[in-house]
Parts: sequence; structure tokens; C-alpha cells
Amino acid sequence: MDSKRQSKKFITITKKDLEVQTFRSGGKGGQHQNKTDSGVRIIHKESGARGESREQRSQHANKKIALKRLTEHPKFRLWLNKKAYEYDNQKTMEQIVDESMSPSHLKVEGKNEEDKWELMIDE
Repeated sequence: MDSKRQSKKFITITKKDLEVQTFRSGGKGGQHQNKTDSGVRIIHKESGARGESREQRSQHANKKIALKRLTEHPKFRLWLNKKAYEYDNQKTMEQIVDESMSPSHLKVEGKNEEDKWELMIDE
């Protein structure tokens, strides 16, 4: 038996899934900050989550911080949980909702002439 543990990826995020924006960070730092685009904003297109950093003088360092903040964003976490759920069940959330809303799963009740609740649709 192979001693290396085999695992398959259930999600991959590439550069095409992200929008990376650079900007002048402003604030203290004088001429250096006014001339360089060291601030970084990373937006995950599918979830709408964003991470931003402008604290460091280096764009590379700010990019790392922005990516970390992106992965901690609630919108990204929600998107990731949704993808993990779909991966485990091999169904999309839309398919699961459609199945649960099928007539066999619904129960419709209403009041009759005697003001008592009764089943309106027979199964």
C-alpha cells in the first residue's frame, strides 16, 4: 500500500477567478507612497468577496495580506461552504431546492367552512 496519502482537489482558484487591482495607498510615507502603486485589492468574481491591503510599502507583501483577508471574508466563506456541500452531494443547491419543493414533499392546508384546518391537496 502506498504510504503517501492521496487526496483529490474539490476546488481550485486561479488568477482568472480573481480581479487584482493596484492603487496608490496614500497616507503617511511621503513621496514614495505617492509614486508607487503598492496598495492591492483582490476581488473573487464568483462570490463578490474582496480583500484589501495598503499597510506595507511592498506591493508583494500587500498582495499576500489582501489574499489572506479575501479568504477570511464572510462572502468567500459562504461560497466555499456552498461549493463543498455541492461536492459532497454531487448536486447544486438549486437541484436540492427543486427536489425539496416537489409536490410529493409539500403539504398544503387551509381552513374549511367549519373554520378547521384540513389538507387541501390530496397526495
